[in-house]
Amino acid sequence: MASKRNRRIAKTKEGHNLERTRELFHVNPVVPGHRESVHAPHIHVFDYSVDHFSELEHPVISDCLPYKDNGHFTWINVGGIRKEEVESICSHFNIHYLIVEDILSVGQRPKMDEMDNVLFCLLNMLYFNIETSTVETEQISILLGKDYVISFQDDAQRDLFDTLREKLRMPTSKLRQSKPDYLCYALLDTIVDHYYVVMEQLGERIEDLEEEIIRFSNMGSLPDINNLRKEMIVLKRNVVPVRDLINGFIRSDSDLLEERTTKYFKDVHDHIIQATDLSENYRDMMINLQDLYLSNVNLKMNEVMKVMAIVTCLLAPATVIGGIFGMNFDRIPTLHNQYGFFIAVSFMVLIPGYMLYSFKKRGWF
Repeated sequence: MASKRNRRIAKTKEGHNLERTRELFHVNPVVPGHRESVHAPHIHVFDYSVDHFSELEHPVISDCLPYKDNGHFTWINVGGIRKEEVESICSHFNIHYLIVEDILSVGQRPKMDEMDNVLFCLLNMLYFNIETSTVETEQISILLGKDYVISFQDDAQRDLFDTLREKLRMPTSKLRQSKPDYLCYALLDTIVDHYYVVMEQLGERIEDLEEEIIRFSNMGSLPDINNLRKEMIVLKRNVVPVRDLINGFIRSDSDLLEERTTKYFKDVHDHIIQATDLSENYRDMMINLQDLYLSNVNLKMNEVMKVMAIVTCLLAPATVIGGIFGMNFDRIPTLHNQYGFFIAVSFMVLIPGYMLYSFKKRGWF
């Protein structure tokens, strides 16, 4: 009964692993991806300057349109992607249709573009699901214009920008007193900093798996190693391209970026380089864990073979003696001796005993 249950669990895990593999390696940006439908996007608008601040939550699209060229800085955050809202906002702010397609796409590689005096960047926010030990992604698109920032998030429920909203509500904060390019930097910096939270959780999982392999090293360790290696692929696929994205902001000659803000993007660039190096280290650790697992398996096999070889060696004298005295000859020394049986058995015990002592003394086991 237990074996059937274990087989069912193994089949379930195998199915999950295959599904995860298809999810990772069957990504085609040309083919429209599947996105869960959103009943109503969560829209949050901040209109601010040094001496002005207003906040509007859950407005309709028509309420967002007057914020264009109103003399203040505006941040429009749309949580939950729906085609009608994206096209309406982008049309009003004169966003190029290629950027609109990227916002509506699924599975895009992180990138940065500059079109029609608008800086556009697309990247993924990463989350670590503790229950499934998987890295989950959320696509985020950020548009930087002359006096506005528009951000689109796939998931309105998971949001890491509450800290920025609190700073915008403070009149003395640097975010409130700076231009939209600094807000764009703050959004990117928040996303990149959260990469380290995900990597720390992955690092803890790797440490637990390493300890498990060293102590137990059972057959369930290899699927866990393969699963973590897949999550390393997700991590690297989303972290490494962000380095080029940030480089795009640093090298850009756009008037939308002030020189002092470029220095902040360099700080984000340093963070993403360190995150890239850390992801490479994790990848190397996973390779080492697989080698460690195989070494432990081979070590256990060698231990088994060693015990079997010792047992075979210890039984060899008894086999030889029994074979000699079991031959069908008329004349065999001590064949009719009344103590012959006891002498043969004594040799069968003493010789293996001496061999066992010799093996122990040589440190063979």
